[in-house]
Amino acid sequence: QVHVVESGGGLVQPGGSLRLSCAASGSIFSMNAMGWYRQAPGKQRELVAVLTSGGSTNYADSVKGRFTISRDSAKNTVYLQMNNLKPEDTAVYYCNAEGRTVVHGFSLWGQGTQVTVSS
Repeated sequence: QVHVVESGGGLVQPGGSLRLSCAASGSIFSMNAMGWYRQAPGKQRELVAVLTSGGSTNYADSVKGRFTISRDSAKNTVYLQMNNLKPEDTAVYYCNAEGRTVVHGFSLWGQGTQVTVSS
């Protein structure tokens, strides 16, 4: 069984920074990609940033130059460094982990962590 847990959300003023963490644990044989998505009230969940096992990254246009995704492969952990935060970044941030156990593939979501940008 595989579990995905996020941490690091909170309340920050516009222009501030936060760092989110996401750890996947359990019977993981290999990891294909880990990424961050967000969902604001009344809106659909959207991609924020994704990092593949090969090191490729993809960012939403709205966060390019402000957010950075990175990883610790040994710990199956991915981070999202968010700088120069704006009120429109307010959302619940979800981590997704895609990989394989020795038996089957998986694509799992964490429980979400709230990020609120407000003065």
